[in-house]
Amino acid sequence: MDQTAPAVPAPTTDEPSTQSTQSTEKRPILTLTAAAVKQVKEVMAAQGFTDHVLAVRVVPAGCSGLGYDLNLVKETRPGDLTWQQEGITVVTDAISSKYLTGTQMDYVAGDTASGFKFSNPNAKSSCGCGSSFSS
Repeated sequence: MDQTAPAVPAPTTDEPSTQSTQSTEKRPILTLTAAAVKQVKEVMAAQGFTDHVLAVRVVPAGCSGLGYDLNLVKETRPGDLTWQQEGITVVTDAISSKYLTGTQMDYVAGDTASGFKFSNPNAKSSCGCGSSFSS
């Protein structure tokens, strides 16, 4: 997988914020590859969700214990960490940010399946099907 996507300034777990940040930070919470940005924008346009934000959260799931929950939502939750990448507003909660910091989200389209793929440096292991992880 391409690991050369540029880092985008984002809130870190050191200084939670509910606002976008333009300062240089240690590691962004989550970056999207060009393919992921393109797919999110296409889905938002096709569904008429141009005024929505991408919520990425870590939830209990799968055989490894944790999974990714992606939703396009109109309103954020109190305390959400928010940042921008290429015109997409991305949000997560403080607990999820601890699992997501440094993660890259890609979109992969194949002959038999398509979907978002996460490269998470915090994942110590993942299940065989790749749908859950543990940290």
